[in-house]
Amino acid sequence: MTPAPAAAAVAGKALSYSSDDIKRMLPHRWPMLMIDRAYDVVPGISGRGIKSVSVNEPFFAGHYPDHSIMPGVMIVEAMAQLVAVVYVAEIVENGTGNDTAAGEADASRSVGYLGSISTMKFSRLVVPGDQLTLQATLGQRLGGLRQVKVRASVGSELAAAGTLVVTTGRKG
Repeated sequence: MTPAPAAAAVAGKALSYSSDDIKRMLPHRWPMLMIDRAYDVVPGISGRGIKSVSVNEPFFAGHYPDHSIMPGVMIVEAMAQLVAVVYVAEIVENGTGNDTAAGEADASRSVGYLGSISTMKFSRLVVPGDQLTLQATLGQRLGGLRQVKVRASVGSELAAAGTLVVTTGRKG
């Protein structure tokens, strides 16, 4: 069964995906599944997502025990997972996967890898209790790579922004 979007992608409307939908779309699992919800997803083009930051996150035990801050690499990982949802949404919504569990697995296998992190700038600490609002806009394809503009904010404050390069598939 394909993820059940909360909004139809008809006439240019964006899609929303719950955490359960995202688990079907991505190969990631706890503790590495970083996004709680995706919305305003225009398959293959852009999307927004939410990461609710909890003191129970495993990385807070060691980063830093007396001053909990979310590691920058985890913020980047959350943004990269939103990119994967936008990418997989195109496959799922265009019907190149099918309506079976095997089709879902096929779609999640299309999630590539993070190729590079470019021009990433961190502007605000992210701490337990914050809610990260993520944005991703897929850019040009460069062979098997794709450039993506990403942002993470807490409320109206920018936490991080930059450009990622992701692979458009994976091997092995």
